[in-house]
Amino acid sequence: MRNPLSKKIVEIEPSGIRKFFDVANEMPDAISLGVGEPDFDTPWNVREEGIYALEKGRTFYTSNAGLMELRTEICRYMERKYQLHYEPASEMLVTVGGSEAIDIALRCMVDPGDEVLIPQPSFVCYQPCAVMAGATPVIIELKAENDFKLTREQLEAAITEKTKILVLPYPNNPTGAVMTREELAELVPVIADHDLYVISDEIYAELTYSARHCSIASFPGMWERTIVINGFSKAFAMTGWRLGYACGPEEIIAQMVKLHQFAIMCAPTNSQFAAVEALKNCDGEVAKMVEAYDQRRRFLMHSFKQMGLDCFEPFGAFYAFPSISKFGMTSEEFATRLLREQKLAVVPGTAFGASGEGFVRISYAYSIDNLKMGLQRIKNFIDGL
Repeated sequence: MRNPLSKKIVEIEPSGIRKFFDVANEMPDAISLGVGEPDFDTPWNVREEGIYALEKGRTFYTSNAGLMELRTEICRYMERKYQLHYEPASEMLVTVGGSEAIDIALRCMVDPGDEVLIPQPSFVCYQPCAVMAGATPVIIELKAENDFKLTREQLEAAITEKTKILVLPYPNNPTGAVMTREELAELVPVIADHDLYVISDEIYAELTYSARHCSIASFPGMWERTIVINGFSKAFAMTGWRLGYACGPEEIIAQMVKLHQFAIMCAPTNSQFAAVEALKNCDGEVAKMVEAYDQRRRFLMHSFKQMGLDCFEPFGAFYAFPSISKFGMTSEEFATRLLREQKLAVVPGTAFGASGEGFVRISYAYSIDNLKMGLQRIKNFIDGL
């Protein structure tokens, strides 16, 4: 029999995030600080709206692009929060999570041979999605000495005549790095001069702790070059509802809707009704969650300092990315031994690209009690080395 599998797909490595989480799930008394999932329940009024939608029999397909009521609320939200104006009928699309939006944006925007710039460490899906779209991923290695921010010099050095898209992953998973308005402004002329497009993944935009998030699409000349990706999983604690969205120029969004139409049809209907309620009435709930994350963030940084663990201070998302290089182990070895000897799961930095070597990702989207137990196990492990 001939090989039934696509060589392209077989050669893509599976996600390194789930590996340690799955092992921890089967290990008695194990704790995981590895998965980026809020430990908060979805706000009750949002759950109630989802329940009501089911009770009313709202289980039909919506339009391919999503409920017009939801698209309208998303556009109001983008204007209110980030001063970005989009037309709900033509410049935005509701997707099955932010990951689908990233996937179909790449598939709609690149041809074979086009290069996609991907700063790393960053979310695990960018590189495989670029490969599946037929593009050539070009990795830009972010540096700890630059606070894991993309610099103008790094961007310019990576661009070739084949470069078409820059993935901009801020606030960043796994480092927690953010880009200020002033830092983004340095990139804008480079992007414009080289006629690039940007896929800006802003799923953690609400979760910033030093300054409000700034979208690169808000700069003059960048709106028409940028697809903004966002969603409900992180800010509204709605991971399992599987709802994201993409905003951008009509000519790109129209093709994304077409691909979404053939592959997905529409995002979950009751999730869409619930999301309308989230956008209308959950600013206070989101603020409470952000305050709790900030408390956990500061607790984590204080604990790292006490145990002598070097860590860049994260100002976005809900991850810390401490350095473990001084212990003479690879990230994979450190995470494996920590799980085996202390029953604590963290994610090796290399799950987010080769430049993550020497680091591990720790999520603080967990309760303070779990963080205390987890940090004690890290201390016990380090003390025993």
